[in-house]
Formats: sequence, C-alpha cells, structure tokens
Amino acid sequence: MSPSDGARILVIEDDPAVRRILGRNLGSHGYRVETAGTGREGLDRDPGFHSDLVLLDLGLPDMSGIEVIAELRARTSTPIIVLSVRETEADKVAALNIGADDYVTKPFGIDELLARVRVALRRAARSTTTEPIFRSGPLTIDLARRRVEVDGVEVHLTPTEYALLSALAADAGSVLTERALLQRVWGADYGSEDHYIHVYMGRLRKKIEADPANPRQIRTEPGVGYRLMMNEEP
Repeated sequence: MSPSDGARILVIEDDPAVRRILGRNLGSHGYRVETAGTGREGLDRDPGFHSDLVLLDLGLPDMSGIEVIAELRARTSTPIIVLSVRETEADKVAALNIGADDYVTKPFGIDELLARVRVALRRAARSTTTEPIFRSGPLTIDLARRRVEVDGVEVHLTPTEYALLSALAADAGSVLTERALLQRVWGADYGSEDHYIHVYMGRLRKKIEADPANPRQIRTEPGVGYRLMMNEEP
C-alpha cells in the first residue's frame, strides 16, 4: 500500500503536541490519520477506523503500551510501530516479542519514521498476495521453489540456513528477536540458545553478502535481533 492509496494510520500518543505533529506530517504525505490520547481510546477507535497501521507510544496514562499491543494482536495483524523515549534493550525486546513490528526511539526524524511506515505497509500488502518471490537489491528468494539467488547466481543453502533466511523474509523490514528466530527455525522449545543464531547467521551472511563483515542485506539491531532489509529502507 502506498501513500496515494490513503492508508489509514492510527496514532495512540498521550502528548497533544506529538499527536498534532504526526497528524500534520502524515496527512501531508497522503495518509488518513486518526489520533487517540489513551490506550483504551485507541483500542476502541481501531475497529471502526479499520487501521492499516498503528503508531503507538509505550508511556500511556491509562495502560501500558505492551498491554495495547497484546490486545491489538489478539484481534488483528495490523502493523504496529512503537514510538517511545524508552530505549533499553529490555523495552525493545518486550515490545517486539509481544507483537510490535518495529521500534523508533524518541526523538526521531520524520523522514526516518515515514520510511519505517512505508516498509511496514509494503510488507503488510505483500503478505496478502500470493506472489512467492521476494526481491531486495541483489537478493532473490523464490519461496515456492526454495531457490536463492544473488545477482542472478544460485546460492546453495543448507536446510537450516534456508529456514533462517525465509523466516527473516516473512517479516522483511521488521526486526526479529533472536528468540523469535530460534522458535521459528528450531521450534517452540528453543529460546535461549543464542549461539545457534550467531553460528548460522555467520554462515548465511558468508553466502549472500558481498562483504559479510559489513552486511547490507541482514542488519544486526544491537541487543535486539536482526532485520532483512528492503530496497527502499534507509
């Protein structure tokens, strides 16, 4: 979905000044915006507004942002981008584990936020199609044929390496925690075996990155997890 489609963005933020700034900037880029000053108000407005994306502050006056994410995830897969002055690793991991799609720390630049919004909306739109091909820069993943190419040349991956890459591709543009990747690739009984991720991520990067020491396709989000980049991401 692009801005010209008039995507609907629900802003749940208790600071009136921030609500005005976000409403004005998002509106000027073609988005339809609804705002709420509390978590409950946002949860009540979301169904009628039919949000395509939610921008959520964690520090709300009536309930925690984590609780809002949990309630939203119980009824919808709408992308959620967290906006918060909290920048500890624990805050980020908690928000992502409960179901947030991305995390932007205040203060943030509006251009960065708009880029994250575009990525989240593109990923959501792609998930509703049957197109089995993922492309980003030199990387192509044919999910139907389980074939991976870099610059048109097939790359041979082990089953585990492919499972890790396809898990990242399923949520391309968003951060996936190490715990989430462990459970998707190795199973629900895993969650603390971080060395699994480190070993296989190193192997995978050697096969798909031009410079594995300075990866451009699979970025590390320090203390949180990994993000498979998309063509238009900053």
